[in-house]
Amino acid sequence: MSELNRPSVKKVVLAYSGGLDTSVIVRWLQDNYQCEVVTFTADIGQGEEVEPARAKAEAMGVKEIYIDDLREEFVRDFVYPMFRANTIYEGEYLLGTSIARPLIAKRLVEIANETGADAIAHGATGKGNDQVRFELGAYALKPGIKVIAPWREWDLSSRETLMAYCRERDIPVDFASQQKKSPYSMDANLLHISYEGDILEDPWAEAEADMWRWSVSPEEAPDKPVYIELSYEGGDIVALDGEPMSPAQVLTRLNEIGGANGIGRTDIVENRYVGMKARGCYETPGGTIMLRGHRAIESITLDREVAHLKDELMPRYASLIYNGYWWSPERRMLQSMIDESQRFVSGVVRLKLYKGNVIVVGRQSENSLFDGRMATFDDDEGAYNQQDAEGFIKLNALRMRIAAERLQK
Repeated sequence: MSELNRPSVKKVVLAYSGGLDTSVIVRWLQDNYQCEVVTFTADIGQGEEVEPARAKAEAMGVKEIYIDDLREEFVRDFVYPMFRANTIYEGEYLLGTSIARPLIAKRLVEIANETGADAIAHGATGKGNDQVRFELGAYALKPGIKVIAPWREWDLSSRETLMAYCRERDIPVDFASQQKKSPYSMDANLLHISYEGDILEDPWAEAEADMWRWSVSPEEAPDKPVYIELSYEGGDIVALDGEPMSPAQVLTRLNEIGGANGIGRTDIVENRYVGMKARGCYETPGGTIMLRGHRAIESITLDREVAHLKDELMPRYASLIYNGYWWSPERRMLQSMIDESQRFVSGVVRLKLYKGNVIVVGRQSENSLFDGRMATFDDDEGAYNQQDAEGFIKLNALRMRIAAERLQK
């Protein structure tokens, strides 16, 4: 975008990590838009200290600095609602990156309102999904907001050019740390950590063993299984092994237990919304356990047709999240239906974790629809009349019998 075409901006709120890319963006915004920059750093459980971002922002003259602990809000208001739907994209991806973006977009807009900023900015590239997610969210929450995406404007196309830009403008970056940086593009939060780039750009190449950070390999996991119990209320986990926990505490603990038992690794080639295929590796230990546990408690508490309808709607719901439509009216409508289905999804699930596997070994609920009198292979004492099945079968076979008779003619 040329200078003549750039919108007039007085103040911009930047999603700021304190890393190389967003440090460059702070100065680039100051130089190219002559605007005041507000930085926003979110702690959503990425496992890295976020407070150093404050000193880096101050060193570049930033006066308004937001560093927010959003871990509980992230799990309570975004991860938990998503898992009520048993959401999984293209059969494998538990949407760890996707589900964090609407929260960040929401907070960017809130800070813009609080500070009187007329624009927001992000460090997502023009090739990926995150630019779509951030911007759709921002426009849904504040229709008139301006969005600046430097990667779609500047000519800084590599890490080397970014580092050179920093040297030329005395941008405070730990160059030694940058030189030692992992070859992978990584994104982490309480739900997952993702890896893209480098050797992973070859779909035939196996991920290197030392790439994984949250989990041991299944081969190296303990030889003895670990049993856990998840307590549910209204579709959400409220206790682990009988100990009440907040949503973020639940997910943190499940990540630890799951990672120690080799659970949650996936290697996926997925279809990005912008049109290309991309290969990514993910570690989602806690989420993998949550998905298995939730389906188990639903199996005894949900009506058959409700359960089947949820399964039919889930791929659409997953695509809405993956593509950035969390704040859309259709996602909100689906969420209302999903939440209504969870009224009786309460009880306890017992799981066995063993070398990468999550095995359901028990489930119980006061709201259970499982009737042992009817399901038994022993004497049911008249609870179920087997003779009723004859008419049921004949009625359901009627259309097929008529069609078969036509063929015989």
